[in-house]
Amino acid sequence: MSDHTADGLRGLVAAFLRTHDPSGDRTGFLRARFDAGLAWVHHPPGRGGLGAPPHLQAVVDDAFAEAGAPDNQPRRNSIGLGMAAPTLLRHASEAQCRRWLRPLWTGEEVWCQLFSEPDAGSDLASLRTRAVPDGDGWVVDGQKVWTSLAHEARWAILLARTDPAAPKHHGLTYFVCDMAAPGVQVRPLRQATGEAEFNEVFLTGVRIPDTHRIGEVGHGWRIARTTLMNERVAIGGRPLPREGGMVGVLARLWRERPDLRTGGLHEEVLHAWVRAEAARLAALRLRQLVAAGQPGPEGSAVKLSFAELSQRISGLEVELRGAEGLRHDDWTMRRPVAPDLLGRTATYRYLRARGNSIEGGTSEILRTIIAERVLGLPAEPRVDR
Repeated sequence: MSDHTADGLRGLVAAFLRTHDPSGDRTGFLRARFDAGLAWVHHPPGRGGLGAPPHLQAVVDDAFAEAGAPDNQPRRNSIGLGMAAPTLLRHASEAQCRRWLRPLWTGEEVWCQLFSEPDAGSDLASLRTRAVPDGDGWVVDGQKVWTSLAHEARWAILLARTDPAAPKHHGLTYFVCDMAAPGVQVRPLRQATGEAEFNEVFLTGVRIPDTHRIGEVGHGWRIARTTLMNERVAIGGRPLPREGGMVGVLARLWRERPDLRTGGLHEEVLHAWVRAEAARLAALRLRQLVAAGQPGPEGSAVKLSFAELSQRISGLEVELRGAEGLRHDDWTMRRPVAPDLLGRTATYRYLRARGNSIEGGTSEILRTIIAERVLGLPAEPRVDR
């Protein structure tokens, strides 16, 4: 049995590095790391882990980083690592985990999320994409929208309606869709920033084998909730140092450009800095809760705070810069894998932050979750339309 202590895991990493050259073949190195249980150390053996306590993941990652080992480029596969993997681990079969988890973790196969639709965003359970049984599989027709990484992805987690006669939360089933399958069409959605970070996806007669169904038929909403809770943690709970992220840009600007300062903005900048630090510590606590088990509704509060802060800080930066802050560097059409919030202009940050209160659950929906599931307030009356 492995020694599930910090020193024990450092010893396992050292032993691994003695037989695997971190400067050699990158993919081969990452595959071997997964097989050794040093990918997600809290996962069970055979699924990239050792069954170790989750808080020891940082010990392993730091040891590999100190040795100059390659990482799995997490920004390139953020949906796979942050949403698909924890959902598969909890709900998928052993055979499904064996097929998908290793190439997901190594970055050989990128994932996207086919949930939102033109008429089913905040009210996701009202989605209309249909999956009809056909022989040993399903035929899917519908349209999905605001799909990050669809232009890069090999696989997608897909929520579809399999029983139109059932109440909307009970007629859904969860699938894994091959993005290279016939009938899958991806089109870019250009944003106000000039980029096409998102896509719309059209599904026309797409065949999905029943072996790619996750969980039982009709249980898709329960499984989707696992994905959604992890999504909110992935968006709002990223680990940051003090003055990490956009508040660091604002703080440096205040220190380095005294010519831009005004008395009225001093209090605003200070207030934003304090709120950002409080949010950072709350996110740290949330990650500790996640390490002890599945994320809960607390992730909604962290994601809500992240959205409000991003918009507030980006607005303050534009206001502080004055006319200079209105210049956008480049409207060139790009299809990035993730937004570059720190490497672009103030205007880019301002425009991109507008989406933070929509993606990963709108702020209105998150406030309802916090009110009902965290504060225990009475549920809002549901009105059938």
